[in-house]
Amino acid sequence: MAKTPTLRPGNTADLIALIDAARGAGTRLDLRGGGSKAGCGAPVDPAATAVDMRGFAGIVDYDPAELVLTVRPGTLLTEVEALLAEHGQMLAFEPFDHGPIHGRAAGDATIGGVIAAGVAGSRRLSRGGARDHLLGFRAVSGRGEAFVAGARVTKNVTGYDLPKLACGSWGRLFALTELDIKTLPRGETALTLALDGLTAPQAVAVMSRAAGSQAGVAAAAHHPETHHPAGGVTALRIEGFAPSVAARCALLERLLADCGAVRVMEPAEAAALWDDLRTLGSLRNMPVLWRVVVPAAHVCRVTAALAPTPARWVMDWAGGLLWVGCTAEGLPPATLRALAAAAGGHADLVRADEALRRACPMRAALPPALAALEARVRRAFDPAGLFETGRFGDD
Repeated sequence: MAKTPTLRPGNTADLIALIDAARGAGTRLDLRGGGSKAGCGAPVDPAATAVDMRGFAGIVDYDPAELVLTVRPGTLLTEVEALLAEHGQMLAFEPFDHGPIHGRAAGDATIGGVIAAGVAGSRRLSRGGARDHLLGFRAVSGRGEAFVAGARVTKNVTGYDLPKLACGSWGRLFALTELDIKTLPRGETALTLALDGLTAPQAVAVMSRAAGSQAGVAAAAHHPETHHPAGGVTALRIEGFAPSVAARCALLERLLADCGAVRVMEPAEAAALWDDLRTLGSLRNMPVLWRVVVPAAHVCRVTAALAPTPARWVMDWAGGLLWVGCTAEGLPPATLRALAAAAGGHADLVRADEALRRACPMRAALPPALAALEARVRRAFDPAGLFETGRFGDD
């Protein structure tokens, strides 16, 4: 079946008209931004009408003193980050860009896509995820109704906390048209401490000790192959004012003295390590890529089980996030999902060929009670299922 033409509404009235028309015709709508996450989930039903949300682009309001940015969802993430950097601020959850892992250029992601997918990078360890920084939004539901949720002030907690529901909704509930996002000052200095040659259990113990200290670790990761094939490099990033960073690094050096030699990474080496965690360049040649979220205390159950397989992995969030690259033959999906579940977590399929994406849902199946609750929430916002395109297997 031929793909239907892409529509690009530029305002709320156009979007409502488009939704009303789709509801009347019984067609589905494929909401999309920059397309950086188009390779996640099953291929979209070709009969669905593509809706390019980049028509909703631009900065609506930005008040650096109040640490609040109001932006339309079709605005490029790079444009948002550049604006904030001019004022010494940042998106504290350090958004992860899916573009490079799907063969696209970095920077194709839109801020709306980042929020809808609820993605966060290495700084999630200390600053939380996207859901912790979305204050409010405007959207249009599958009923064709425009509505407002949340507010531009953090003290307003009246009613349901719909901003948290929006993060991770993947465009299945409503079409976002405007976002109110909390920003934070960017640290003037950043240093990365490293310990070389640690095994995965040793690295998790080090990261746990560091994250639980008074050092205020911004990010903690372990790469098993950067320096030592039999061990790896464990990295701890410290951010803030220069005197504070120096004092906290000294604290960590004392705290971890019994764990091995602690060194300060050269800026270029540190930048390359953290960039690898944003682009997963070290897993670039692995045809299948999994995002495994487990309690850090249990992550080594997964890495130990992976040791006999040809899978490769990198660890972020002090062990709470494991990126696993493999082949479908070398590590069957059911095996990895069982490992993640046994460790108290879950595994999402984020890159694979079309055949595997059709056969294996992006997300593991929810328990029946949770699946029923999720379906009721979707029907509340989108009774006709206009925004469900078969991408998640349970549409």
